[in-house]
Amino acid sequence: MSDTLTQPKAVRPSSDGDLRAALVHHLVDDHVVSPRRACLREQYEAVARCVRDVLTDRWLASTRTYDQVNPKRVYYLSMEYLIGRSLVKNIISLGMDGELRELVRREGFDWDAIVETEPDAGLGNGGLGRLAACYVDSMATLQLPAIGYGLRYDYGIFRQQIVNGYQVESPDNWLLEPDPWEVPRPHEQVEIKMQRTLRLSDDNHEQIPLQTMTLSGIPYDRPVVGYGGHTIGTLRLWRASTPDYFDLGEFNHGDFVRAMLRRDAAGTVTRVLYPDDSTMRGKVLRFVQEYFLVACSLADIVARFRRQNQDWCALPDKVAIQMNDTHPSLAVAELMRILLDVAKLDWDTAWDLTCRTLAYTNHTLLPEALERWPVMLLENLLPRHLEIIYEINERFLSDVRKRWPDDNDRIRRVSLIEEGPTKLVRMANLAIVGSHSTNGVAQIHSELLRTRVVPELAEIFPERFNNKTNGVTPRRWLLAANPELASLMTEAIGPDWITDLSQLRQLKALADDAGFREGLQKAKHDAKVRFADWLRSTSGEALDPDTIFDCQIKRIHEYKRQLLNLLQVIIQYNRLREDPGRDCTPRTVMFAGKAAPAYTLAKLIIKLINSVAATIDADPAVRGRLKVLFLPDYNVSLAERLIPAADVSEQISTAGYEASGTSNMKFMMNGALTVGTRDGATIEMAREAGPQNLFLFGLTAEQVVETRGWYNPWWHYDHNPEIRQALDLIFSDHFNQDEPGIFRPIHDALLAHGDYYMHLADLDAYLVTQDAVCTMYKTPDEWFRTVALNVAASGMFSSDRAVTEYAEQIWRVKRCPVAEEQQS
Repeated sequence: MSDTLTQPKAVRPSSDGDLRAALVHHLVDDHVVSPRRACLREQYEAVARCVRDVLTDRWLASTRTYDQVNPKRVYYLSMEYLIGRSLVKNIISLGMDGELRELVRREGFDWDAIVETEPDAGLGNGGLGRLAACYVDSMATLQLPAIGYGLRYDYGIFRQQIVNGYQVESPDNWLLEPDPWEVPRPHEQVEIKMQRTLRLSDDNHEQIPLQTMTLSGIPYDRPVVGYGGHTIGTLRLWRASTPDYFDLGEFNHGDFVRAMLRRDAAGTVTRVLYPDDSTMRGKVLRFVQEYFLVACSLADIVARFRRQNQDWCALPDKVAIQMNDTHPSLAVAELMRILLDVAKLDWDTAWDLTCRTLAYTNHTLLPEALERWPVMLLENLLPRHLEIIYEINERFLSDVRKRWPDDNDRIRRVSLIEEGPTKLVRMANLAIVGSHSTNGVAQIHSELLRTRVVPELAEIFPERFNNKTNGVTPRRWLLAANPELASLMTEAIGPDWITDLSQLRQLKALADDAGFREGLQKAKHDAKVRFADWLRSTSGEALDPDTIFDCQIKRIHEYKRQLLNLLQVIIQYNRLREDPGRDCTPRTVMFAGKAAPAYTLAKLIIKLINSVAATIDADPAVRGRLKVLFLPDYNVSLAERLIPAADVSEQISTAGYEASGTSNMKFMMNGALTVGTRDGATIEMAREAGPQNLFLFGLTAEQVVETRGWYNPWWHYDHNPEIRQALDLIFSDHFNQDEPGIFRPIHDALLAHGDYYMHLADLDAYLVTQDAVCTMYKTPDEWFRTVALNVAASGMFSSDRAVTEYAEQIWRVKRCPVAEEQQS
């Protein structure tokens, strides 16, 4: 950028000249730097603030409209929002993409480098957080009056490095520099009181009696730009602090370190996403985080409601609160506390309003993920909430006994309190009993939730259980992430698919069109080349774009079965070693994902993947025909590069364990073919595209349950030479000669402990399916005809469709368009 540009006044950019002037203003005034000398970070912040200038008036107009119309509003409570980078997404939604890129180019800045400077917002871990981010995007695009509530974590989940094949965690300090998208609102802070002050140590905690702990929740607002910029929603994130004072007495008596440390301790509450819950300290901190989110958000929601509504009985007509998984389940007790103790309502009225206001989304079938908190924690920190929970339980169980007077086992299973050596509060039960809707996130998940996880509760409240299959936003995952494929679609069927993904069904008629298939093939190959070039420039790793790009990217967990994928890779490796002339389609198998720091076996699986990758790379017999790669520090930005480049999507969880999945949907709409079990939303993908157009294999959820009692993994080891050879290779230290014996826990999981997730039971069928993938890939016309049919069938998996179903069937909330005069 030229130094001859004069310093402008602050403006709201509405023309090319205004935009250029605003860019200089934000460089010179905000950073006190000559434009020519601005570093990349300063350039990024200036560009981002220019965009925020454009959206500010529309953001304010959205707020004014809601204040004037007083519609029923949606409040989405989630511990995670994996939003990724905001710059590109926001300029596309505002229609500024070409204009801003051209301006940056003319001023001599590197657009790609500026985009790469923005960190991924460290507000989430995996699918749960990414789903929440997609949903708030859809709420804004659909012009629904909505606010998302979450926590403003100083540090994200963690940065993942691979050292000698092992995962090594380091802090994700994504807020190291100012975030140009957030707007702090210190004047809107709320105070949250807990019964006793916590003193935490590395391996224990104690409560200090007869004291209260007061936390201040300071809100930070981020704009959520609906496509077209008509509505700008808000994501409100809470940062924990102490009230604006400290113990002056302690300070004056010389104990100033202790006085200041008390303030710093409060900040620990929002210091990190997912503290390690293998320690008591981590468990207590996680509990406090969940209550802090709930208490701050409900205080804010109630304040908004009371500004325009004096009658508490109107609460369910004006407020819909969605609890995203069990983490915000304390909202049941907190809303009851407000209605009983603040509003002074009677119990029956308060309970009716609470149930009609709250709704609950369940995201898991894993028993360990259905949170249960020790009664002791509530007793010491939230005694009033525990009192309310006990009263809810007593009244609820009284009703159950009237229907089943002699069924004590039923009473025990549905109770909100789990009896035992450590008495626990079942948070999922609390959420179900205290809300009017409980939904799963895929048809099979909702059915298994109803019939296996909480069958008695579903029998008591059959009208409350429903399904809302997940969806993802096509704005980020197609329009922004895969511009060449997006352009091909727009050229074929017009641009309406961007806000109505069901329009993609029109592409089905083009599956037999040679020209369209060639366009798909070119878009895929170009995406593979772009990814390979980016990977080479950032890591030095070389990939061949002419190989099959076979991808499994998701959290590392035994039930997701990265180990199954790796076993078939080892068998393919053995086949090539034994028969170097074997006819095979060259394949690059890519893994990415993080293992929880305390999840030892998951971290060992990462080590095994990297050990196998290194061994294969060093073996000339398979070089150029098989490659394995683990991509470290998986995040949204990496996914946006890799998913458009993928040929094959691995969705191979043990059937009956994956709630839904969302990566499966992203891969599908980007033209990757699915290798998958009949699990989660993959079942619905097969229904939409036709099962013959996916590579399905393995036991069904019913078969998993039926075979559990007699399944013996040793049978497969004894009777299948290829499986035995692959396992022997692992356990003979072929892949880890410098660290003998390190993979013994994997041996124990697969053989000694019964292979709980049935890797070996599905391995034969998986190998046959992978051979079918290679066969089809050799025939590009057949492959890309199938790709076209999958892309055409992916329209059902838009987050717009999912959010519309929530709005119409659970929230009962309507669109509230921003009036044109409000935008002036």
